[in-house]
Amino acid sequence: MRNFLAIFNREVKSYFSSPIAYIVIGLFLVVCGIFFYLIVSSFAQYCMYADMQAAQSQYRMPPPKLNINMMAIRPLLNNISVFALFFLPMITMRLYSDEKKTGTAELLLTSPVTNAQHILGKFAAGGLLYLVMLGFTFLFMILLFIFGNPETGPVFVGYLGLLLLGLCYISFGVFFSSLTENQIIAAVSTIAFILFFWAIGWLAGSVNPGVGKVLSQFSLIEHFEDFAKGVLDTKHVVFYLSFITMGLFLSFVSIESAKWRGR
Repeated sequence: MRNFLAIFNREVKSYFSSPIAYIVIGLFLVVCGIFFYLIVSSFAQYCMYADMQAAQSQYRMPPPKLNINMMAIRPLLNNISVFALFFLPMITMRLYSDEKKTGTAELLLTSPVTNAQHILGKFAAGGLLYLVMLGFTFLFMILLFIFGNPETGPVFVGYLGLLLLGLCYISFGVFFSSLTENQIIAAVSTIAFILFFWAIGWLAGSVNPGVGKVLSQFSLIEHFEDFAKGVLDTKHVVFYLSFITMGLFLSFVSIESAKWRGR
């Protein structure tokens, strides 16, 4: 545990002692904030239009009940899941690539720290930074709670889905970072890999129904849909945890292979 915490603290300090964390968090919040404004503005205009239509109706019918969770929060959660795909590889691309480029990877591999400890330490540091990013986006939800009346449960379920989905990105970001000393290649490889598992879901509707049903089970975004709706299903949690475990296992195999090759 001591070695794990040492790696974890080292990585967290490296994030926040350089502009990386602040730039990524800042840009992420700007992009999320723009879409939050657009989504909420559209929802507010729709509400005003519905009120006007109800008032002008000859039967004086009450305005329809509009669900802010469905019409504002769900689209925002879906957008955040997309933005995380492009921002999180910027966090993970340096985890091992920078070690290889600066020559400290050899010191790390020959230190008393086990491969599992420094992989989990780096993964946890990336996860903490992502948690900070999500925490700032929750300020948008607080505004909705102040000026609206959303359901609390679905919001927290949606954020649980975002956390698990982001950890999937990070786990494979660690893996691709362990394969190369070029940070750009590590980031692009991570994005391409994750997009592949998104495309599987899109292809599911254009193939044989039986094949499509199987393909949809491997789609990262298909499993997120229920979280965005506020539905907590253990099969989705198990899928994401399995995906995370696979990414960390492949990272372990990659580091172990480099260790035996002496690189």
